[in-house]
Amino acid sequence: MSIEGLGRVVVVIPTYDEASNLAWIVDRLRRAQPGIDVLVVDDDSPDGTGRIADELAAADPQVDVLHRTAKGGLGAAYLHGFAHALDAGYDVIGEMDADGSHQPEQLVRLLEALLHADLVIGSRWVPGGSVVNWPASRELLSRGGNLYVRLLLGISVRDATAGFRLFRRTTLEKIDLASVRSTGYVFQTDLVARTLAAGLTVREVPIEFVERVRGDSKMSGAVAAESLKRITVWGLSERTAQARRALRRRRP
Repeated sequence: MSIEGLGRVVVVIPTYDEASNLAWIVDRLRRAQPGIDVLVVDDDSPDGTGRIADELAAADPQVDVLHRTAKGGLGAAYLHGFAHALDAGYDVIGEMDADGSHQPEQLVRLLEALLHADLVIGSRWVPGGSVVNWPASRELLSRGGNLYVRLLLGISVRDATAGFRLFRRTTLEKIDLASVRSTGYVFQTDLVARTLAAGLTVREVPIEFVERVRGDSKMSGAVAAESLKRITVWGLSERTAQARRALRRRRP
C-alpha cells in the first residue's frame, strides 16, 4: 500500500529461530503502520518460524514470505528480500529485526525523514538515541565499533552498523546490489558506504533500541570480534580503492 509522499512501502524482516517473536512483532508493525507491507525472509528456521510466517501471510494479504533453503546470513537474506521487493515495484524498502529491538511504533520517525533523504537510519548513537537493557560492555563495544568504522572509512554516520533503516528504491538501484558480497554486520556498513559514495543523502534519526526479551540473541563476543575483523579487511580495501580512484582523477 502507499504512504503519502513515499509511494508503496515494504519492511523486510529476516528471521532465523524467531518463533517466539515473529507474530508479536508483525502485529505491532501492522498496527503502528497499517499502510506498510511486510516481507518475512526465513532462513529455514528449525523452530517453525517459517510455518508461523506462512500462517501470518495466509491471514493478512499485506504479509508475504520468502523461504530460503539454508541459513545464509543476514546480508544474503536482505539481498534476497530487496530483489523481491524491487521486482514487486515497491518505492521504499525497509529493514527491521524480528526480535523487538527495533520498535515499529518509532518507524514514523524514519518515514518522515525519508521525505528529505535517500537512506534513513534509526540510530542509537545520535542525540536522543538510547539503548535499553544493555550492559556497559556491549554499549562500549558498539560505540567503539562505530567510531572505528567512521575513522576507517572517513564517514560521519554515527551508527553505520544499525539495522533499522529505510531505503528509497532509487537508492538500492544506484548502489549495485549485484556486487555486494558482504555479510552480517559488515553488510549494513557496506550499504551505508555505497550510498554515500553514490553522492546520496543519508540521515540518522534517534531511536530507543531495546534488547530482546524472548529468544536467543545472535550477537556474541565472538560474532562482534569477527565482524570487526571483516570490517577492517573490507574497509582497508575500500580505502585503497578510493585512493586509486582519486589518483586517476588527478591524472591529466
